[in-house]
Amino acid sequence: QVQLQESGPGLVKPSQTLSVTCTVSGGSITTNYYYWRWIRQPPGKGLEWIGSIAYSGSTYYSPPLKSRTSISRDTSKNQFTLQLSSVTPEDTAVYYCHRASDYWGQGTQVTVSS
Repeated sequence: QVQLQESGPGLVKPSQTLSVTCTVSGGSITTNYYYWRWIRQPPGKGLEWIGSIAYSGSTYYSPPLKSRTSISRDTSKNQFTLQLSSVTPEDTAVYYCHRASDYWGQGTQVTVSS
C-alpha cells in the first residue's frame, strides 16, 4: 500500500516562497513509470494541477504557474517538494500530492496572509 503525506508551513506571508514536501512510503518515487503530481484546491474552487515530477526526475509545470514553480526530489528520503515563489492570497489552498491515477495524500492547508 502506497502512502503519501504532505508537510507544509500552514501560513506563508505574501511575496514569500511556499514549500510543501510529500513523503512517500510503500513505494519508490523512482519506480518506472510513475508520475508524481502536485495539485491544489483553493477554497470554493475545483482542483488545479500545479506540476509533476516523473520517475526519471523530469519535471512538468502548469503554464500559468510555471514561472513561479519548482518541483524537486530527494530520492534518499523518497520525498518530492513543491516550491511556489512570490505567493499571493490567491495561492491559498489545500495542497495535495498524488501518484498519477491512484494514490493521494490527505492534503495540507496553506494560507497566504500577512
